[in-house]
Amino acid sequence: MKKRKFLKNSAMLMASPYFSPVMGFYYPNQDEPMKNWAGNLTYNAKGIESPKNLDRLGAFVKNSDRIKPLGTRHSFNTIADTNSKHLSLEEMEGRISISAKNQTVTLNGRVQYGVLAKRLQEAGFALHNLASLPHISVAGACATGTHGSGDQNGNLSSAVVGLEMITADGSTVRLSKDQHVGRFNGTVVNLGALGVVTRMTLRVMPSFDVVQHVYEGLSLASLEEHFEDVFSTAYSVSLFTDWQNESVNQVWLKFKVEQGRIPRIHKDLYGASIAQNHLHPIKEISAENCTPQMGDLGPWHERLPHFKMDFTPSSGEELQSEYFVPRKHAIDAIKAIYDLGDQIYPHLLISEIRSIAADRLWLSPAYGRNSIAIHFTWKRDWENVSKLLPKIEEALTPFQVRPHWGKLFTFNHQYLEQQYERMDDFRDLMEEYDPKGKFLNTFLEQYILGKGA
Repeated sequence: MKKRKFLKNSAMLMASPYFSPVMGFYYPNQDEPMKNWAGNLTYNAKGIESPKNLDRLGAFVKNSDRIKPLGTRHSFNTIADTNSKHLSLEEMEGRISISAKNQTVTLNGRVQYGVLAKRLQEAGFALHNLASLPHISVAGACATGTHGSGDQNGNLSSAVVGLEMITADGSTVRLSKDQHVGRFNGTVVNLGALGVVTRMTLRVMPSFDVVQHVYEGLSLASLEEHFEDVFSTAYSVSLFTDWQNESVNQVWLKFKVEQGRIPRIHKDLYGASIAQNHLHPIKEISAENCTPQMGDLGPWHERLPHFKMDFTPSSGEELQSEYFVPRKHAIDAIKAIYDLGDQIYPHLLISEIRSIAADRLWLSPAYGRNSIAIHFTWKRDWENVSKLLPKIEEALTPFQVRPHWGKLFTFNHQYLEQQYERMDDFRDLMEEYDPKGKFLNTFLEQYILGKGA
């Protein structure tokens, strides 16, 4: 099927059957094989356990030989897979507690960002950023280093200031950013390797409004010349491209409105023209499910994601990969991908380029460096995508690239070991909290421990 016909057909798949973003997660019954959201992976788990309180959760973890927490199943690889049982926190108490005095919110890690954002907005608060999708769980997103965009915005896990988790012996460990600085930085982006995160505390800020504008047709030459200017134009900036014609298809600018003053908008952005209609990142698809553009003023949680909270952007008929490079290498890395554009295009839905501020979280892809993330949303065609990823990774390797932990990549343990200077320290935490490997799975054994690599 040709790409454009595929995209038009995709517009009919916008309502996902898998779960509602405001009504919790959907898990099939015990007789059905469990799949991830995209449907590209069937888990090997032997059922799923859903304790109703902390005592039952602790006892279940203590008495299990192997266990793996499972959230909204938005990972595209085996990071959440297990040959034993999955563990869901869906039946646990979902209270969201906001402290105006401390400017924090505490919640069950299973809560989805869309649900949390609405509760914060009602109370007059906001998070510093959101991912493209509001449907992902807080614990899962933070455990894998998931992010939004913005030169001054760290990834979602950078907002975490405290957490509680059940470790392998069934006991509860409580850590805070203020009291356990070094150790805390190793536990937030945890890949599900240290325990079951039950409660999380996030830093919040006063609610704010955002206006969003989209520009079309930014040339690669103009992006190279004005890279810093483009990415500093707005609070959050996203570039969408299909790697054709040395051009960026769309530039999404999300402006934070300060004290009611709406930023002045120009019709031209370094050669790109302001859009005359609301757009989907894939122009051929209806923008109905996208957050409002064209300067429509709205609260942060209805503008920072690309997709509305009460809709899902597709039914999962896609694959995803994402690669982080230091900002200083951004243009060279982007140009290297454009050189592969003709090979990428037939198998691609769309790519997105975003900026992420540096953090100190040991296994964060943005650890120690301001980063640019290059994201690929692929057609669900693993046979061809699996042949493309090594070529993309080879092109990006000179730029100290790091892959997103929850998406598809082919880098081996030896390469990842070179990219994370605190990997040994993280393995020490694994040994301390889980000495018998209760939370291990094939993914962790391969990429963190180097077994079978």
